[in-house]
Amino acid sequence: MSLEVAARLARRRLDVALSVAEGQTLALTGLNGAGKSSLLGIVAGLLVPDTGRAVLDGRALFDLDAAGRGPWVPAHDRGVVLLAQDPLLFPHLSVLENVAFGPRSRGAGRRGARDTAASWLEAVDAAELSGRRPAELSGGQAQRVAVARALAAAPRLLLLDEPFASLDSASAPALRELLRRVLADRMAVVVTHDRADVEALADAEVRLERGRVAGRS
Repeated sequence: MSLEVAARLARRRLDVALSVAEGQTLALTGLNGAGKSSLLGIVAGLLVPDTGRAVLDGRALFDLDAAGRGPWVPAHDRGVVLLAQDPLLFPHLSVLENVAFGPRSRGAGRRGARDTAASWLEAVDAAELSGRRPAELSGGQAQRVAVARALAAAPRLLLLDEPFASLDSASAPALRELLRRVLADRMAVVVTHDRADVEALADAEVRLERGRVAGRS
């Protein structure tokens, strides 16, 4: 099982085709404006390309012809989770309820969702934060909770858009080690500018320049 995507979006000068294998973490690199975040937005269902096709585990997420017509699976039904630079936690919910949101939205009961949330908070070394509100968290703590919330939703594909960008230099190494552990054998795409992220997290790398693939390794 894998992700295969090819998409063109003229207004952002994006014309890219790439694949991610089962269990692989792909690093997507390139200068600002190269199209990395736009491609994640398309795969996540938040941005509609002019034309293109994406298939995840044999299921078409979209298949748009030259006129932009064709099937389009909405973001909530793709099995894809996008973790942005900003953790975007719900300020009115506790950490536990934030992480339980994904399982609840997929139909889990309240108790089951909380059990899943507690398990993932333990996995990211944040169990002691479960009763806090987002405003009480440091930047590193909030990103740990955001990772737990993303994984609690049981995505087939995890997209991470510069997950360390908002962290200070002291917090980033610990979160990088956490992601190295939880992304093992998981299909993911990580957008980054940092070679340390590529070396620690990625099985393969695709470099974009001006909206096109300029290199693979």
